[in-house]
Amino acid sequence: MTETSILASGFTSTMAADYSASASVLVMGAGAIGCYLGGKLALAGIDVHFVGRPRVLDTLREKGLTVSEPDRVLGTIPPRRLSLHEEPLAGLGTALVLLCVKSSATAEAAAQLQAALPPGLPVLSLQNGLHNAELAQASAPSLRVLAGMVPYNVAEVAPGHFLRGSSGRIALQDDALTRKWVDVLRAAGIPSITCPDMRAVQWAKLLLNLNNPVNALSGLPLRAQLMRRDLRLQTAALMAEALGLLAAANQPLARLTPVPPRWIPTLMRLPTPMFKFVAARMLKVDPRARSSMADDFALGRQTEIDALCGEVVRLARSLKREAPLNAAMVRRVEAATRR
Repeated sequence: MTETSILASGFTSTMAADYSASASVLVMGAGAIGCYLGGKLALAGIDVHFVGRPRVLDTLREKGLTVSEPDRVLGTIPPRRLSLHEEPLAGLGTALVLLCVKSSATAEAAAQLQAALPPGLPVLSLQNGLHNAELAQASAPSLRVLAGMVPYNVAEVAPGHFLRGSSGRIALQDDALTRKWVDVLRAAGIPSITCPDMRAVQWAKLLLNLNNPVNALSGLPLRAQLMRRDLRLQTAALMAEALGLLAAANQPLARLTPVPPRWIPTLMRLPTPMFKFVAARMLKVDPRARSSMADDFALGRQTEIDALCGEVVRLARSLKREAPLNAAMVRRVEAATRR
């Protein structure tokens, strides 16, 4: 298993003239990630349309959309300035789609986009897991779906108020189109890079996301959970099992954190005082931040456990091996959400 780093990558070349900051963007999936990214773009003056569930849209119609980062509130978009839809509509002048729905909703969302949007329109899949871009492309063959990865946690800390709790750069599949759009994102205060090997990026993010079920089951905010060694040991075991399988599969991993992926389980196992010192940069997380799976628990929604631990189990099967710890975590989460 080899590692590639995206930490030191710079931004791409200057944005082409035909991708101006006035381009219309459609956010398909106005959840935590979709509202945060769409809110940042809207605050930068870009025309943004949000497609989401009635529960979220009703809140936005009443409260507006507030976007925060760990050290400040960036701004609030009042309800009258929000363009909110329960399904994608033709004729919006969309230049780009940010696909931010949960993995289980990918096929349905892509089919809706296919029915409403002109052929060739670019769609950036900014979802957890490995295969959402391929699934979306199969469900929307006339559109152009490209893979992406969002490295940070976003939580709805109050109705209509979305907080980015950690940091990082969005990674996008390297393509002539994404090399233009990263500058639009950067101009809106959303650091982004292009990467030639998105599978290495996706597996590295999935490895970090193996903490999501531990966090959700703990009922604690993310930083508080990471300060509990017994809970870190659970995450370390899931990660170590996955890393062994990835090594056997010769799957490269991108380096998304200051610590190389293969060192993270060792770091997680350290006594808490030592972990707190060594992982100081990793622990720069807003005290209110929590995993997306914790939000799913709170709202009684289907989780993405199959797109996380389930992928590790499927990798093991492809190697004619087993992943008992990740398989057990799938069962634990499924049992918890059936209650």
